[in-house]
Amino acid sequence: MRSAIAVEMRSYRHARDIRDWSAAWHHLGRAHIIAQSIFRLHLVSHAAMLTFAISRRDVREIIGQLLRIALVPLGALTGRLPTGNTGRARISAFAPMPVPEDLLPYLRLDRP
Repeated sequence: MRSAIAVEMRSYRHARDIRDWSAAWHHLGRAHIIAQSIFRLHLVSHAAMLTFAISRRDVREIIGQLLRIALVPLGALTGRLPTGNTGRARISAFAPMPVPEDLLPYLRLDRP
């Protein structure tokens, strides 16, 4: 699981470095999907999204990431983490989404 997150984060950094903003968000979202079931990694994924949003001066995404960072502990305590959610501010923090087939092996779908 951690190696899959590391791959997505490397891909995010590469996309960011070549200024492919859409691909950068795509890889951050994939890292979030994988990390969501592990509290610390879930927070780290949102922190990376926040940092990227700040670098892009995307106020909507900055506010959304701050809100999501605040919600991570509540989601972890209640077990209400929407599977497949990419973690972006443009998507409801509570909406489950389809999981890409290649990420299914990394998810803990048996959590409460």
